[in-house]
Amino acid sequence: MEKGLISVDRWSGESQAYFLTHLHSDHTNGLSSSWSKAPIFCSRLTAKLFPFKFPDFNLSLLRIVRIGSWHSVSLLSPSSGSKTVVQFMAIDAHHCPGAVMFLFRGDFGCLLYTGDFRWETTSDRAELGRNMLLNALNDSAVDILYLDNTYCNPLYDFPPREVAAQQVLDIIASHPDHDIIIGIDSLGKEDLLLHISRVLNIKIWVWPERLQTMHLLGYDEIFTTKTSLTRVRAVPRYSFSVETLDGLNTMRPTIGIMPSGLPWSVKPSEGNKNLFGSLLTARYSKSKWIGNGGVQTDEPNGSLDSPGRLHKHIYSVSYSDHSSFSEIEKFIKLVQPINMKGIVSSSCCYVDPMYYFGRLRGVNQPGQRLHQKHKRKERDEITLGTKSTFGRNFSTEVERKRGRSVKVKLLRVQSSRVSACRRVRSGAKIVDDDYTD
Repeated sequence: MEKGLISVDRWSGESQAYFLTHLHSDHTNGLSSSWSKAPIFCSRLTAKLFPFKFPDFNLSLLRIVRIGSWHSVSLLSPSSGSKTVVQFMAIDAHHCPGAVMFLFRGDFGCLLYTGDFRWETTSDRAELGRNMLLNALNDSAVDILYLDNTYCNPLYDFPPREVAAQQVLDIIASHPDHDIIIGIDSLGKEDLLLHISRVLNIKIWVWPERLQTMHLLGYDEIFTTKTSLTRVRAVPRYSFSVETLDGLNTMRPTIGIMPSGLPWSVKPSEGNKNLFGSLLTARYSKSKWIGNGGVQTDEPNGSLDSPGRLHKHIYSVSYSDHSSFSEIEKFIKLVQPINMKGIVSSSCCYVDPMYYFGRLRGVNQPGQRLHQKHKRKERDEITLGTKSTFGRNFSTEVERKRGRSVKVKLLRVQSSRVSACRRVRSGAKIVDDDYTD
């Protein structure tokens, strides 16, 4: 695609139309209430949440995209000045409220940008999304797949969310006399909280800003800011720490549950026995705590199918809103793209999707517009920004030869600053693409 036409989840530079997959902060870096560059295309639910995240935003710049329907926008070619039409469709990404994938068609070929997505196959909603995508593609080849490769590593093969949700319920049921603290973000994991509320027939405490979001989503009776009404509280992820849990247990028996595809680990600081908590890279090593003192030993990879008790007050459950490794594989087999690029440009668990899944590309499919017709040398199909997380650096060296192990360097993180090892990016701009095999 020619540079200067459209950008997805990237807000620097100049384009004629901008597309927003969802409202998580790592996809809105550079977007502000004073935005005036060009229209922003997004789902109806994202548009509904938009004023809460960006007060005083000029809402006339938002263009609501109906999920499952084809839309088009007429743009001008920056090089020739001629009119070019871009067709696009939004498809449910099953990630967080309002999250969508975008499928683009035009003279440039067919491009699919997943944004953050969860490709489960165990629900009616997932089946609806699958059929919607297949009908939209209509046997056409996807020239480039821009893929959420957050867990593009066989270490991350966690269960479906419905299974992980039951694991959370089992933990809560096994602690009938405890208060329960669940770490969540400002958007996402609503289905988990609703499931807990429905099964246990209780309200769930959330902080005031989160309650406003819940009301915007239509959940008026389930959540509360009154701690006296419930023993289950959903707290901001950044406030979830060993130090916090230890403090709460001086007043009442309390356990913490961290639902995440990235296991929550704890380890002693050098030189003392105080515990520090963080979302670390992966279960390359599994923390085992023995006795009351919490002595750590490293063991081989732990299973992500079952919850882990990583501290006497803390459980980690593999409930993720991103696709697992096996789900990514199924998605690529379904789409069979000619080429693909990961939208996670740098993270502690980064793996280029071509490393594991290059063999699944549909190289023999017809209609390989970008791949065969132009036959130009490869440049970056997607421009990626980077950012640091709490000023801490995690590094991973992924060996490019199969059979060699992934080496991960873990740095100590203080418990008062829970560092999520997330993607390091600030969006993506789709630009002119040249590549070969």
